[in-house]
Amino acid sequence: MIEQPKRELTSACSRTNKPLRALLAADAERKHEGENMKCPKCNSDFESVTYKEIQVDRCTGCYGLWFDMLEMDDLKKIAGAGSIDIGDKKVGDVHDQNRKIDCPKCHVPMVEMIDKDQFHIRFECCSSCHGTYFDAGEFRDLKEHTVMERFKHMISTVRTNLK
Repeated sequence: MIEQPKRELTSACSRTNKPLRALLAADAERKHEGENMKCPKCNSDFESVTYKEIQVDRCTGCYGLWFDMLEMDDLKKIAGAGSIDIGDKKVGDVHDQNRKIDCPKCHVPMVEMIDKDQFHIRFECCSSCHGTYFDAGEFRDLKEHTVMERFKHMISTVRTNLK
């Protein structure tokens, strides 16, 4: 297995011009102090959930998930991490219709994103703090690539390489 190089966080935030490492340290301190954010979809409080030493925020109302910068990328690689997404996919689908939301952390409008491999998965991302919000069931779905999704991805890759 080829080992991935560690991410170097030497760049600065586009909004505040603070180093990314400083922003991550401040975020860890915020979580430690217990500062409560409100869910951008249902306005309920978030609770902290830890999986394999990675702490994320889960809404106590709709069970949507808030990932601070890089948390989602890290958890996506860990087997079993989908278990933090305990929400009902049907409830998530209802809240998924609400796309015009503000970041629960820095209160700027979030941007709708589509997963590059699974086009049916839509989530919101903050262009300022780079956090991401997944409605209930979306992260679990992101972790579970079906055989058909893998086949479609393989075919599209082959077609791209043949051009």
